[in-house]
Amino acid sequence: MRSRSDFLRFRQFEDFVSRKIVGWSMSESIDSRLVVDALQMAVQREFPDDGLVAHSDRGVQYVSEHYQGILKRNNITCSMSRRGNCWDNAPMESFFATLKKELVHREQYQTRSQARQSLFEYIETFYNRVSRHSKLGHQSPVNFEQAL
Repeated sequence: MRSRSDFLRFRQFEDFVSRKIVGWSMSESIDSRLVVDALQMAVQREFPDDGLVAHSDRGVQYVSEHYQGILKRNNITCSMSRRGNCWDNAPMESFFATLKKELVHREQYQTRSQARQSLFEYIETFYNRVSRHSKLGHQSPVNFEQAL
């Protein structure tokens, strides 16, 4: 049996207004491909206007030419916390903690494919469409966006 952490090299992009997870990716390693795949999913789904800000920590994958090039090509401004300012990334960390608590620690994945399918169902079916958020007036992210 593999440990849960073998499967969860995971990154996501969240719309801070609606709390919707707009892009996510899972990989065997934490590298630029992992964050670029998540960012490209977000861009393809949301068609962001110029002026979008992508906030991250100072991980090597976020300072890579690969990731920075995608930001530049899509007119997305890169925002990174200064060293020691971890609260700037709190919404992303909060989602990840919720994901672990509500899903990952309750599952025993045999394969990465099972883990990926489980993540898909949680994010796309439950979290974005059903899960209610107090900051959104107890609406799901999708319902909140539709009401805008």
